[in-house]
Amino acid sequence: MKKMKRVADSRTEQTYMLMHRHINGYGRLFGGQLMSWIDEIAGIVGKRHAESEITTAAIDNLNFKAGAFLNDTLVLIGRMTYVGRTSMEVRVDTYVEALDGTRRMINRAYVVVVAIDHDGKAKEIPGLIVETESERAEWEGGERRYQLRKKRRQEGY
Repeated sequence: MKKMKRVADSRTEQTYMLMHRHINGYGRLFGGQLMSWIDEIAGIVGKRHAESEITTAAIDNLNFKAGAFLNDTLVLIGRMTYVGRTSMEVRVDTYVEALDGTRRMINRAYVVVVAIDHDGKAKEIPGLIVETESERAEWEGGERRYQLRKKRRQEGY
C-alpha cells in the first residue's frame, strides 16, 4: 500500500523582515528576492512531503498583487496542493503582516518540485490526503494545472 500524507504534514511558514538588501531601486521588495524565498519554501514543503531531496521543475504561476517596503514583515506560507507519481505542486502565499498581526496578501505562486534519489533520478512519493473542501478545491485546480503543463510540454511551450 502506498504511503499517504496529509497537507498539514508538510505545511511550512517562514517570516522575514525586509531590509535594505531586499529592496530594489524603486524602494520596493526586489521581485527576485521574493522568488528565491518562494522557491526555498516550496523546496522545504516538497522535502517534507517526499521525505527526500527535491529539485524545482517549474514555477507555474507567480502573481505579484501588491508591493512590500522596507521594514515590512513578510510571511510566506507553503502547502502541498497536488501530487503525482514523482512531482508535487506547492502553493506559496506571501503576506505583509501589520503590527497588529493582520495579514495582506501580496503574492501567490504555484511551484512544481520533483523528488529525486541520490543519483538525481525522479523517485516515487507518498500520496496526498485531502481533508477539507479547500484542500479538495486546490487538488482539483492542481489536476487542471498539471494537464495544462503536460499539454504545453507536448506543444513545445
